[in-house]
Amino acid sequence: MSTPTGPRRRADAVRNRQLALEAATALLSEPGASLTVEAIAKRVGLGAATVVRAFGGKDALLDAAVSGLLEPLVRRARDLLAETTPTRALHVFLRELLAFQTAHHGVNDQLGGLDLPATTALRADLVRAVEEMIDGARREGTVRTDLDPGVTTTLIGQTALAVARAQPPSQELADAYLTVLLDGLRPPSAP
Repeated sequence: MSTPTGPRRRADAVRNRQLALEAATALLSEPGASLTVEAIAKRVGLGAATVVRAFGGKDALLDAAVSGLLEPLVRRARDLLAETTPTRALHVFLRELLAFQTAHHGVNDQLGGLDLPATTALRADLVRAVEEMIDGARREGTVRTDLDPGVTTTLIGQTALAVARAQPPSQELADAYLTVLLDGLRPPSAP
């Protein structure tokens, strides 16, 4: 007869945790939605104390929800780096990053001052992946070398976020942003 190595969760506790996580993730995609424990609980018909108990607090719940959104994005960035040239990876990923930020731009508004270790680690992974794309594209001669890579990464992220917040969302604006950004990243022509 074997004994469990750790505490087992009751089936209803597992279900409640999943419901709360799904509700938090859905609310992250809704512009202007309130990301309070009460709003999450109300969305799935649970009590606020049940939601807190399932995660140990709002920070842990939001960390799980946001990291669940970021994991596929980071994986996609890494896959592109492995599958194609850094220049092509950068071009494709910038379009996908902009689409992600358009769908989830409210995330940044909700996370200030929270303790989110998984999210923080994934954001750092994402920045490293974009920096690798930029560094590789610089070596290929398709991205200018007179701008610091960290500045370039910040420029990309902050400008994309600003475009993503445009209301109503506009594909024409997104396309124009990408054109101007990519044109601006090209090395200047030799005199």
